[in-house]
Amino acid sequence: MSAISLEETQALLAGRDLIAIGARGDDERRRRHGTRTTFVRVFEVHVDAVPETLPASAAAGEIRVVGRPRSLDAAVLAVTRATGLAAGTPVTAFSLADLVELAAGRLSEVFASLRQAGLVTIAEAPIDALEDAERAFRAAQEAGLAVPRVTVNAAAGSDKAPYDPARVIDRVRHLQDAVGGIRAFAPLPRTSSISHPATGYDDVKVIATARLAAGNIDSIQVDWALYGPKLAQVALTMGADDVDSVSPLQGDLGRRRSPIEEIRGNIKAAGLEPVERDGHFKVKA
Repeated sequence: MSAISLEETQALLAGRDLIAIGARGDDERRRRHGTRTTFVRVFEVHVDAVPETLPASAAAGEIRVVGRPRSLDAAVLAVTRATGLAAGTPVTAFSLADLVELAAGRLSEVFASLRQAGLVTIAEAPIDALEDAERAFRAAQEAGLAVPRVTVNAAAGSDKAPYDPARVIDRVRHLQDAVGGIRAFAPLPRTSSISHPATGYDDVKVIATARLAAGNIDSIQVDWALYGPKLAQVALTMGADDVDSVSPLQGDLGRRRSPIEEIRGNIKAAGLEPVERDGHFKVKA
């Protein structure tokens, strides 16, 4: 599929025929992936409180260190502890934007220290929080750190720069052209605007448009924990093909109500094939 322009992206988002836009997004998704739909079970640990052991009921495909580190030493310590905790499960850590702020101009030093501590993948890159995303990506890549997942922090802007999902999508597409290495783009904001809250209608239209406009990115992702199974299921029929943040905890709800069976059941109910992956985007055996 050839790239579409910013103007075409804006026209898609302005369109009122959600069914037609969604059908186009689904067609493109199926052209790329067929019915294959990947998902990952994520166990989150806070940078300041990495546990010594995992819960007995946890079955994670990714250990993700979350939270903003107070210092480089704190970041390195958290990565070291998480890597020991993971026992071979892929570890991802931190927001690229938080690391840029922490580095205060010493990006190469910070990234090299994290790589030496055992980190190979930065958990996310919030495109709206990165002033110079290309420079940050290149510095991470030069240190041997992958940044495979681009996210959006907030559906809010300022009077000078109001939030425009079309421009966000276009920026991510151009970033991929410049630096490569982006495996998944999660275009739905992690926090909503109080003054202009998004609707499910808006959200799935953004998913479909992202699939059509970001043709150089393999996967469009939706967050299971953040957006819930209902919206996630609809998103999977309109262009999304990857589900993030499925709970790794089995609990005591019984096999049929466990998180793993719930995600598989929702994907199958959408007429799709569930495929579990790990934090490095490798399919689990």
